[in-house]
Amino acid sequence: MRFVRLDGFLRSARALAVGLSVFALAACGGAPSPDAESPAPANTTPATTQTTSPAEGMLGTLSEEGFKALHQLKAEKAPAPRGERVTIDGTSAYLSLPKGKTAPVPGLVVIHEWWGLNEHIQHWTDRLAEDGYAAIAVDLYGGKTAQNPDEAMAMMKAVDNKKAMATVVAAHDFLEKDPRIQAKRTGVIGWCFGGAWSLQFAMHEPDLDASVIYYGHLVTDPAELKPIKAEILGIFGNKDQAIPPETVNAFDAALTQAGVTHTIYRYDAQHGFANPSGQRYDEKSAADAWDKVRAFLRRKLAE
Repeated sequence: MRFVRLDGFLRSARALAVGLSVFALAACGGAPSPDAESPAPANTTPATTQTTSPAEGMLGTLSEEGFKALHQLKAEKAPAPRGERVTIDGTSAYLSLPKGKTAPVPGLVVIHEWWGLNEHIQHWTDRLAEDGYAAIAVDLYGGKTAQNPDEAMAMMKAVDNKKAMATVVAAHDFLEKDPRIQAKRTGVIGWCFGGAWSLQFAMHEPDLDASVIYYGHLVTDPAELKPIKAEILGIFGNKDQAIPPETVNAFDAALTQAGVTHTIYRYDAQHGFANPSGQRYDEKSAADAWDKVRAFLRRKLAE
């Protein structure tokens, strides 16, 4: 496993722990819990005044109940998986390889939503393999998957950030070293909880080429973003009360100040709009975003 900047990681692991905790727990200390459909308050804190905690950019954060209201699964099953289970860093992961391709193959680390590595994430991983990538979906919940928002909230809050980062790094190493893959170009993609980790991994993996962040918790301190070498693609919804437009604006400005190459797309949609297994799925916005993600990955990894 390659060396990762541990000093920066430990600092940001603590920041991520605070951020994800606030993501789940804000307004639980006596403040009224906002309704899931109420407008998010404006972010009045300039990005340049924020320091180490990503929580400072989360002025649109919801209470536990408000956040859980954004996430409801439909009953439909995902298509049958076509990949295989492998073990990395002592944990199970889901690997899907493109048919008819031999090493070297571009690689993608896939990071699940707050539901865990379920059948729907396996399906997304298979879709990426169909596009020609060796895709490996990590499991940051230790083999558990949530069936309802209460379970998902508990699992998300129980994640050990240092261990989770080690798992993501191990998945990246697997893509580079496995004889079937031997990836020369690599990327990471994640949604919601996984989107936050997609950004964190970009901050700590200098060999990464591309990072796709679907409405994940953001860092808005340029100093923390400056180590990023990968190009960033961000996908966000303007009706998202968990990641409000003001926070996305601060993130955009901080990336620019840090000199990080990036593109951000915004849709007139809610949190989780790209998840076809979720009740807030917006097919039109999701399809357009997916087209942009595919073009981005082709340019950065496949061409």
